[in-house]
Amino acid sequence: MLPTYILARDHLQRAATILRGTDIRSQELRNIIERTIVLMDDFSLEPPRDRSADVLDLAAFRRERGQLD
Repeated sequence: MLPTYILARDHLQRAATILRGTDIRSQELRNIIERTIVLMDDFSLEPPRDRSADVLDLAAFRRERGQLD
């Protein structure tokens, strides 16, 4: 996880802690921040995409093509 990502999440968590007021506006802002933190955590849980699937092995392709001809 990138250090800037961790720093941004920490800042949002601090902001949510600061917004513990009872007025409706503070509660709405805190809810938005908390939902954003959850979305960030969900994003970090996704496994990285396997980029090797995008690479074509030309030797294997030629062998397979040769078997088809």
